[in-house]
Amino acid sequence: FNTLLGGTGLLASKKIQAFAPPAWPIVVSTWDFGQAANLEAWKILETNGRAIDAVEAGVQIPESDPTNQSVGYGGNPDRDGRVTLDACIMDEFYNAGAVASLEHIMHPIKVARLVLEKTPHVMLVAEGALEFALANGFKKENLLTPKSEADWKEWLKTSKYEPQMNIENKQYNKENDPMPGGIENHDTIGMIALDSKHNIGGACTTSGLAYKMRGRVGDSPIIGAGLYVDNEVGGATSSGVGEEVMKIVGSHLIVELMRNGKSPREACRIAVERIVKRSPEKAKTIQVGFLAMNKKGEYGAFALQAGFTYSVKSKSVQKVFASDHYF
Repeated sequence: FNTLLGGTGLLASKKIQAFAPPAWPIVVSTWDFGQAANLEAWKILETNGRAIDAVEAGVQIPESDPTNQSVGYGGNPDRDGRVTLDACIMDEFYNAGAVASLEHIMHPIKVARLVLEKTPHVMLVAEGALEFALANGFKKENLLTPKSEADWKEWLKTSKYEPQMNIENKQYNKENDPMPGGIENHDTIGMIALDSKHNIGGACTTSGLAYKMRGRVGDSPIIGAGLYVDNEVGGATSSGVGEEVMKIVGSHLIVELMRNGKSPREACRIAVERIVKRSPEKAKTIQVGFLAMNKKGEYGAFALQAGFTYSVKSKSVQKVFASDHYF
């Protein structure tokens, strides 16, 4: 310590800092299935592409994966058997686009990007979003896979809708997936990227709560709730029971906490604690996880329960981390 405060030591320290490689490009995303999405995003980031292009490409991987029943194709339907998708995207200039309750379109994130680029609006929903997608060349597809349909029909026989439970009820009452922190009890991929030009972008996409009420929309497509990025500060995203995230405007809260000097992990922790403070007993029965990254390329996460994971990809890191948790 004393050496560093000395003349030559301080110069040496400054020299090391001056030549230290930047922490970007880097991409982070929610859950372990974010690894594959990160690798797709990295193809763009490593060739000096924009962060918004990277996140749009990255989250399309789980959107088109029929084995992932919480995002896109093969997503769990609502209680009427309809797969409805939500997504949003945001760039470094505060531009944002979103869709909600969109049916028949495999990649809602691409439609959200077009809302950003081609309309004066931020969000289109339901039939309006579908009409916009079809007018821009998208084709209708059946998003309900045999597996998701079979699970839904089984749920109709044996389960009841319990929105207080963590995320989808697709594994409802199965011993291999205890509530509320099991690895299957998650939805949504949220992704934040910092590109080689030090600009940030974010995306979030989901099929939402399984067997939800017709027309239900959670936090994922809501700018400031499921996703928020600010090119001066960083970005944040969430996964879990979206209603609780919306009530605290979670992602925006986290970005503002980082603006005021909190680390990504600490900002996420404070957001989780706000949920607990509002409804301490309810918080014990649900899962919410937050993930954040600042403009230094520092990242962190925090969740209500154990089980929330996040994936990181940079030049030096390719790893899945387990988030710290409140309970």
